[in-house]
Amino acid sequence: MSFEEYAALTRQLAEQHRAGVQHAAAESERRRDLHATAEYLQQRLTTQGQRLDQLGRAIGLYQPTSGPASEPGPGHPDEAAAWPGPPSGSGPASAAGAVAGPGTGDGAPAGAAGVPGWSGVGAYPQVPAGEARLALPTAVSPAGALPAQRAVAVDPAVELELARRMADEADRHGHQAELLAQRPVLLPTWSPLARAVTIYAGCAAAAGVLMLALVLASGVGLVDGFTLGAWICAGLPAVAFFGGYLVLGRWGRPAMVEGAPPRYLPLGFLICFLLVPMAYCAYLLLVRGLR
Repeated sequence: MSFEEYAALTRQLAEQHRAGVQHAAAESERRRDLHATAEYLQQRLTTQGQRLDQLGRAIGLYQPTSGPASEPGPGHPDEAAAWPGPPSGSGPASAAGAVAGPGTGDGAPAGAAGVPGWSGVGAYPQVPAGEARLALPTAVSPAGALPAQRAVAVDPAVELELARRMADEADRHGHQAELLAQRPVLLPTWSPLARAVTIYAGCAAAAGVLMLALVLASGVGLVDGFTLGAWICAGLPAVAFFGGYLVLGRWGRPAMVEGAPPRYLPLGFLICFLLVPMAYCAYLLLVRGLR
């Protein structure tokens, strides 16, 4: 070998060495980025799970058990009914599984195939049981062991991107669930003042119907005049007021609200103690007008 050939070979080896060092540095940086992204998604999933537990407790959907992972109690719907986020295992936990997650029979990671609930994503084709032996690719293990299935190569970056998209979708659904939880069951799109006025007025109207029944009973002699006046001026308005107060507290309160919602007690008292006597006066005027 001449000196020129030796020098050319040396330069080629040096270039390959530098290329290998650069490739190793780039691969190490890529792995660090993947691990950092997986940890971030894991923390994000943990935060989402805690918020989901708060939503479940607020709306009374389930009572989470003690422990880091809360599960719905017996007889209650699943958590996804309250917050339709990503399927189980498709969040940051599956992103971490892209690096070191559930694997196949030969110890290789399964990637998206190992994520439960992802339909249409799998490491092996779905074939009938009778054709599984012919359809699935196998690799003969040493020492006469049973053949092991080959694992399809998985790109961790793709898995992490899928996990991030599912986390974004879970955040969107979680925000919608929080907005719904901040609305009461009764007249959810109305303002608190309009809701309170409507409920107190409705209770006063119901008391007006009872007032008419008392007036008819007084006409046939079942109720005397003093009892009728007491119920019209105090009894029925008080019943209507407390009825509206209880209805607002039971069905007019959002599932998630900071502090006690306003019930507008002075306004409700005024509505109930004015509408019932006014309804009686209107009844008397109507009867006299018809005569």
